[in-house]
Amino acid sequence: MSEVSQEAKSFLSLLKESTNTSVLTGAGVSVASGIPDFRSPGGLYSKVSPEIFELSSFMKDPAGYYKVARERIHTMADTVPNATHILLARLQEMGLIQTIITQNIDGLLQKAGARDVVELHGTVSLFDCLQCSRKFDRSEMELILESVDVPKCSCGGLIKPRIVFFGEMLPEKAIRSSEDAALAADLFLALGSSLMVYPAAQFPVIAKSSGARVAIVNRDETGLDYLADHIFRVELEGFSKEVISLLEAES
Repeated sequence: MSEVSQEAKSFLSLLKESTNTSVLTGAGVSVASGIPDFRSPGGLYSKVSPEIFELSSFMKDPAGYYKVARERIHTMADTVPNATHILLARLQEMGLIQTIITQNIDGLLQKAGARDVVELHGTVSLFDCLQCSRKFDRSEMELILESVDVPKCSCGGLIKPRIVFFGEMLPEKAIRSSEDAALAADLFLALGSSLMVYPAAQFPVIAKSSGARVAIVNRDETGLDYLADHIFRVELEGFSKEVISLLEAES
């Protein structure tokens, strides 16, 4: 048996032993779908300035944001789920995991079939008028941006993407749901996250302090390796395919 097969088998055993498993996913989960993470070499920040995600920058120059977003950010929604998204959706359908929390804004977990995903940082697919709160989907927004640089609602209000900018609070409902999931879990999984960005990185800590086991699945070291009960240092896509193969062999 190969090393990745052994790791996949151990991972699946952990899930089967748990009665309530919560999952946190980070940017590494979507890399195999062609979405670069933010901070690594070749990541999004090597192509666009981090300032593009600052709320003050957006409010000062929304046209500048939307120019970059149409090419680099909105297109995340056009990508296809990879093996890790598919695995998590399948595990949730099987009842082996319960709550899925994501730091990603691409919506790929939902595309793969995952339900009730807690989106900590929002989504690239929805937009809101800052004045009247009218909602717009991506197709409506692209149509508006064909004729104007700064999208405005019929009420005259500026339309903002439903992503959480730097300088903006995370959605209270998402934080509360994530905390509840961490407190309820007896196993907390973190996949594809550096666990360096808060408040997301606090949820494994909450789970651990409440008696849960913590498992980290990531290619590189993370900021919370010291508290993990299990660490799977793997390439996510190949690892996920191996777990899927095990599930199919059992069915």
